[in-house]
Amino acid sequence: MKTISQIDEALATWKAPTDLGQGAEELLSFAEQVLENWLIAKGKKPTLIKSEGFRLLGLHRQGAKGDPSFNACRETCREAIYNYNLICDNPKAENAAANIVKLRRIVQHIALFIGGKMQVTGLGEFCCASKPIRLLEV
Repeated sequence: MKTISQIDEALATWKAPTDLGQGAEELLSFAEQVLENWLIAKGKKPTLIKSEGFRLLGLHRQGAKGDPSFNACRETCREAIYNYNLICDNPKAENAAANIVKLRRIVQHIALFIGGKMQVTGLGEFCCASKPIRLLEV
């Protein structure tokens, strides 16, 4: 399995193949590998169970247990799946090429977020929901 930095490097140089459906599969696999890295770093065995039909969401669900700040990337995972579905539904669509570029950027975002969480545990705790900020005396 590749490390998150190796995945990030692969994403930076990734070129969409002529078969955009295959490209979408590759990108979704990269996203899954990023979440697998997170789980392995936490001493967990990555699940093969799908949530809502996608392993990416199953991996996210497993990774979020016991770490509420990890939920910050849930919508990004859902956005990746949305773009994946758009591409796979009609890879010859006029906007499929734009969607594959968007999917690559979304997967890069997932890699950056999770890579950052591996360095800063609380990354993803938003200021409006951050308990320490709410408790500060002004």
